[in-house]
Amino acid sequence: MLIVDKLISRIDEKSCPIVVGLDPLIEGIPEHIKNQAIAEHGNTLQGAAEALFQFNRELLEILNPIIPAVKLQMACYELYGQWGIEVFNRTVILAKSMGFVVIDDSKRNDIGSSASLYAVGHLGNTPLIEGVDNSIKADFLTINPFLGNDSITPFVEQATLNNKGLFILVRTSNPSAKQYQTATIGGLPLYEVIAGDVQSLAKEHPGENRYSSIGAVVGATCDEEVNTLRELMPNVFFLMPGYGAQGGTADQVVTAFQNDGYGAIVNSSRGIIFAYRQPMFKEDYPGRKWKQASLLAANLMRDDLLRSLKQAGKLPKNW
Repeated sequence: MLIVDKLISRIDEKSCPIVVGLDPLIEGIPEHIKNQAIAEHGNTLQGAAEALFQFNRELLEILNPIIPAVKLQMACYELYGQWGIEVFNRTVILAKSMGFVVIDDSKRNDIGSSASLYAVGHLGNTPLIEGVDNSIKADFLTINPFLGNDSITPFVEQATLNNKGLFILVRTSNPSAKQYQTATIGGLPLYEVIAGDVQSLAKEHPGENRYSSIGAVVGATCDEEVNTLRELMPNVFFLMPGYGAQGGTADQVVTAFQNDGYGAIVNSSRGIIFAYRQPMFKEDYPGRKWKQASLLAANLMRDDLLRSLKQAGKLPKNW
């Protein structure tokens, strides 16, 4: 089973098209977790990284019944050097052991041999002095295509070789994205040119359920463009950041789903993992009850998405 088909299977099992971003910031970690990490490892890089891991572990445990996938933003872990990278890897291994599909959100981008090394490091078997290391790695990797095919091909090769997937940046949700992504090339916006190339790659690497393991990142707040991008990329699975805290709504993202209710997975990070800090949860879920706030926020998001899918006539029949 290709990894995109596994992702679709997990979404079906949970009746939930949500990916939770495990993007922990130390200031958002509950105090009792930070205090425990300091007691065991001191106020050090290792201590901070261990606090992130304990936070991730408890989130994975409480969200596992309803959430099919998680996404780890590499920047949150690289911040803590070797200790952070170790925690990133331990979180990937733990999440996969629990059945989550895991997305490595590193947005890698380079050319030539450097791109090949990034591709092997994130998706393949790392060469040793003798043989290779085949440690467990994430299922999907986000990549930046803006250096052209040289920055894409090595990742596609490794993804194909190791049954991994990619989410290629096509149209992002940040406010300044229009500065470059809507610039025209041959009369078309750059994001449409990239979309055409991603669709071509998807058709070259098909899965069982219409979709390829070569996917696209399409921002939830780009509602004006989502319709066009769905038409341009019928065989491409969308990873959609921007819901909730960044202003994206369920009604906006529904356009990315095809008529059968598939084709996209919607990300929420701080809106779920730091739900206990939001005014609507703060009083009822203080301190050690923080996990229950995250579970409630995830359920509310799921209900919101399913409501919009149903209203649009796109709710999958078996949900």
